[in-house]
Amino acid sequence: MPELPEVETVRQGLERLVLGKRIQSVQVNVPKMVKTDNELFKLGLPGQSIHHVRRRGKYLLFDLDDFTMISHLRMEGKYLLFPGAVPENKHFHFFFLFTDGSTLVYQDVRKFGTFDLLAKEQEPEFFSKRKMGPEPTKEAFKLKAFERALLFSKKLIKPWLLDQTLVAGLGNIYVDEVLWAARVHPMRSGDSLKKAEIKRIHEEVIAILALAIEKGGSTIRTYQNTLGMNGTMQDFLRVYGQTDKPCPRCGQPIQKIKVAGRGTHFCPKCQRL
Repeated sequence: MPELPEVETVRQGLERLVLGKRIQSVQVNVPKMVKTDNELFKLGLPGQSIHHVRRRGKYLLFDLDDFTMISHLRMEGKYLLFPGAVPENKHFHFFFLFTDGSTLVYQDVRKFGTFDLLAKEQEPEFFSKRKMGPEPTKEAFKLKAFERALLFSKKLIKPWLLDQTLVAGLGNIYVDEVLWAARVHPMRSGDSLKKAEIKRIHEEVIAILALAIEKGGSTIRTYQNTLGMNGTMQDFLRVYGQTDKPCPRCGQPIQKIKVAGRGTHFCPKCQRL
């Protein structure tokens, strides 16, 4: 699943490709992927121009004249821009034809992606309902609030970091990387953590996601950015996907277990329970 660095890389690519383009028509082949009114989606988008492409957590936000279109890639969603004719592909589900003749296509093998078309003033409520945590930046992600939430909770640290309420954008890959870097076992409860451990987690969330954005995200299975290029962050992963390989810090073999139903990689020596 694309996580924050992959979605940010897609956002950067889309800004390069579609900014200023005006939508002439929209074709929706899988209506269930539109979570707001389907008729508004099909009839409201033509005539709208794309002014900005933003990101909030793992969501992409297209700022239009009168609306905000919110897109979530879920497991395997991706965008492709065709300057002319669009080739046949059974996994192409959304077609945004622009007035210059080019077409932005949304491809999704599993059809798990979602689209919402909102009035601009509805955006804060959209994310408030989802209890979205702060962005993983020094400016937004405050240590004291993070520390306070963890110290009074018995939730396991890995699934809690995944649920987007403590901080936005983390997924399975980067939670494993953050916890390894911070030397914290993924099954530790929040209230078992020392303040120094919480501080390390906080710092590593910011640092690792920033590095992953710089490297264009991780290409593990099918992820490519909007320009059809692979990311390179997979070359810098220390534990994710490294089962039985030596820990880069101590040499102990990396183990893989299930935590809250998710495959989880960790070092049994560096990350003691």
